[in-house]
Amino acid sequence: MPGEAAFERALEALSRKELTSGELVAWLEGRGFAAGEIEDAVERLIAAGMLDDERFAARFAADKRELAGWGPERIRLALGERGLDRSQIEAVLATDGRSTQLERAIELLDRRGERPVDEPSRGRALAYLARRGYDAELAYDAVRDFEARAA
Repeated sequence: MPGEAAFERALEALSRKELTSGELVAWLEGRGFAAGEIEDAVERLIAAGMLDDERFAARFAADKRELAGWGPERIRLALGERGLDRSQIEAVLATDGRSTQLERAIELLDRRGERPVDEPSRGRALAYLARRGYDAELAYDAVRDFEARAA
């Protein structure tokens, strides 16, 4: 069957690490497979349910939220770098409500251990949340709420 070698190599790659379709295409291109072979392999993998960008995005976002404490902006950037289209990214980000994000940000501040008691420490807390991918408004609310709870 034409493209069988590309399909087999794609299976090997997916057995080691879940990839987006864009990442898999680039990986196969880097190994010298022709565009037609790659397209056939990707179509077969999608049809078999072994390659699913929406599933990947959902799992990736959940892992980064829960394990790394990432906010929506950092997740958006990382998924975009992995070749997912904007609609897929926005769909997965829409599943994370503001109140959940706020609680996660407050937990991050608590785990961090530094209590925001003055302007410099508040600024550091805001910068920390911004680096984690939380927007300025949510980060401000999290710092304010964290400070109020600690008082």
